[in-house]
Amino acid sequence: MLGEVAAIRYTGAMPFDLPIDDILPEVTETLRKTGRLVLQAPPGAGKTTRVPLAILEAGLTTGKILMLEPRRLAARAAAERMAETLGEAVGETVGYRIRGQAKVSEATRIEVVTEGILTRMIQSQPDLLGIGAVIFDEFHERSLNADLGLALCLDVASALREDLMLVAMSATLDAGPIADLMQAPILTSEGRAFEVTPHWLPKPTPKTRRLEQAAAELTLMALAESDGSALVFLPGEGEIRRTEAALRPHIGADVSLHPLFGAMPFKDQRAAIAPAARGRKVVLATSIAETSLTIESIRIVVDAGLARRAEFDPASGMSRLITTRVTRAEATQRMGRAGRVAPGHCYKLWTRGEDGALQSHPPAEIEAGDLTGLALELAAWGSRPDQMPFVTPPHAGRYAEAQAVLTMLGALDEQGRITAHGKALSALPLHPRLAHMVAKGGKDAPLFAAILSERDVLRNSPVDLVLRLSAVKSPAAFQAEHGWEPHRATVARIRDEARRLAKANRRQGPNSPGILAALAYPDRIGARRPGDAPRYVLSGGKGAVLPAGDPLANTPFLVATDLDGDPREARIRQAAALSNAELRETFADQIQWHDSCQWSRRANAVQARRQEQLGALVLDDRAWHDAPPKTIAIAMLDGVRQLGLLPDAKTARFLARVRLMGHSDPDYPDFSESHLMKSLEDWLLPHIIGVKTAADWKAFDLLPALRARLSWDQQQALDRAAPAHFTTPLGRQVPITYEDGQPHIAVRLQELFGVTRHPKVAGAPVLLTLLSPAQRPLQVTQDLPGFWASSYADVRKDMRGLYPRHPWPEDPTQADPTLRAKPRK
Repeated sequence: MLGEVAAIRYTGAMPFDLPIDDILPEVTETLRKTGRLVLQAPPGAGKTTRVPLAILEAGLTTGKILMLEPRRLAARAAAERMAETLGEAVGETVGYRIRGQAKVSEATRIEVVTEGILTRMIQSQPDLLGIGAVIFDEFHERSLNADLGLALCLDVASALREDLMLVAMSATLDAGPIADLMQAPILTSEGRAFEVTPHWLPKPTPKTRRLEQAAAELTLMALAESDGSALVFLPGEGEIRRTEAALRPHIGADVSLHPLFGAMPFKDQRAAIAPAARGRKVVLATSIAETSLTIESIRIVVDAGLARRAEFDPASGMSRLITTRVTRAEATQRMGRAGRVAPGHCYKLWTRGEDGALQSHPPAEIEAGDLTGLALELAAWGSRPDQMPFVTPPHAGRYAEAQAVLTMLGALDEQGRITAHGKALSALPLHPRLAHMVAKGGKDAPLFAAILSERDVLRNSPVDLVLRLSAVKSPAAFQAEHGWEPHRATVARIRDEARRLAKANRRQGPNSPGILAALAYPDRIGARRPGDAPRYVLSGGKGAVLPAGDPLANTPFLVATDLDGDPREARIRQAAALSNAELRETFADQIQWHDSCQWSRRANAVQARRQEQLGALVLDDRAWHDAPPKTIAIAMLDGVRQLGLLPDAKTARFLARVRLMGHSDPDYPDFSESHLMKSLEDWLLPHIIGVKTAADWKAFDLLPALRARLSWDQQQALDRAAPAHFTTPLGRQVPITYEDGQPHIAVRLQELFGVTRHPKVAGAPVLLTLLSPAQRPLQVTQDLPGFWASSYADVRKDMRGLYPRHPWPEDPTQADPTLRAKPRK
């Protein structure tokens, strides 16, 4: 009976002239057989408003039909359109539920909700009692909430509700992986309601040309060439406002301009999507208008080709908005807005050649977004990512980072299990950081959380959050005192959200803006670095900088609640001052003394300090006078790694000897420089007690530590195979160097008089450098008898005149070795 009533209302409200209508019987029959479906339909096909009504009319379930929409405006608009189709008011057969607002009744059979609502419903009632079907509209957007919602629904269906009907719908979906995950058939609605003609630029836009000017000129050209109203896609509110200013002087009185973005009051959003009161209209919109909206009388789409996305940087723990090229899927969605009610035209702010370089799909939010909320939801569900049916599993490293944040907030224990505090946080419609602040803060915490959740009410003003609190609490008085007008619509939204959040805040906690901010962002408490520039080191270890001249520039401590995400040194956009007393009171259990003994490259010495720390912040720093000698020695090893081994001549000769041994004996210890540097702890550490500076190290005798690496037997073998000295006929020991394995000595020529056989070391001939009385080289030889017999006569001839007091016998083989000179007369 219900299906008959719905059908009568259905046919009386509007004609069945949308492309999706051709396959609705197949949709309902497939769902009747399988209970699962992936539905592909191009923009403008009518899937959003037709499919839920078709399921209701077919009587496929006695339970309520939930349809998820990615945006609040789309959820309300879809509910209103379906209610109009049935000839009813919203809240009867068709209703909606979005954050802070609901229009439903006991008679409601179709409920359109934003994606986060479904997660709350499942967490509070896992069997989804009373829900017969869940439809994921515009699933191609792959929001984190949509991915999580589908995973939870599939988990519920497999364990508790085999009868739960699931549908994923999209215009530009890569349907294969979704269908495989859902174990569902794929249906496709071919065709578009009306044809849309694309227009590309003849040549690329110069990079020096402002986007707003180029978009305004393309819009004026489109209005001149084509009939109907225009929808212009721009990346954000700032570009919308500037394009509006560029267009206004050039359009006639019969054309009305309407901005459309998410932060607008709903009545202004409604005005943008409603039919033009007279003439034509131009709607300047963000991606909010890409999906699930029919904007009346639109025949023209102007696409600036840019989108703004939140990108999370796990290295900095910060998200930042980036402006990027649209993907091919997004461009298709936008183009389809022009063909919903009549043939249209799409003017693209790029060339046909650039079109081919567009990526196919935007990244899923689970690949690029902040996973902290997801980690909390899965902990509340009692599951891990690898146990859940995700289309795209979250990255393990980034998921671990999200868990670390939750552990820091006390939402998870050390084993990763949710705590009682974590359960309380998961029940709040806030990021876990802000939920923690509301749960722990005082009466101002809900208002503060709402301010941090919304866009800035004071654009291009100092960073101090106290100004924002004052502006929201009393906008008129604030404007009178400071001369800045707070953004009225944002103030209204903040106040509404604060009233809703106040219901969850029942404790008498702190109200200081600095403490509230620190509760939410304990890893972004900043201590000012020494110097003139307002640079801060954050408790999480990152760097941040205030805009030059900001009133908070001399604040010793602050909490950065909004940063631009620069991985090297983030720019602070919003912050609250925090006093030393507030910091110590709030984090008394986390502030600890740490003994630090480290090598300082700047001082070229070991510095032993005792530091009072909160995370990476140093609150107090003192000399550690009684640091253990071994601790200092361990730190000195870093100095050795920086300075190198610095062997003196004696040590260098020893290293050459033992390395020579290593070439012939593979079991001999490795004395290569690389190995010695890697194993400093093993052989050097016991010997450098008391060495603290670079000067100490340069004066340090390295040889005993190196000798200690050899056993007694190895030292004996070394002395036999590669002795350290050569003993001359006079009994003097001359150091032997080993270059390329060749023993070499430098000795005075007169000291070898009478030697008729060439000297050898361990059976190998020695390379002799024969020196003059002034220690200058005279000859290098490996054949001393040959030198006596040949070259000596020439050397004697030259040297007698230079050194007449020294002996130069005609036959050196018969002379006695000597180092003496003749006495002076």
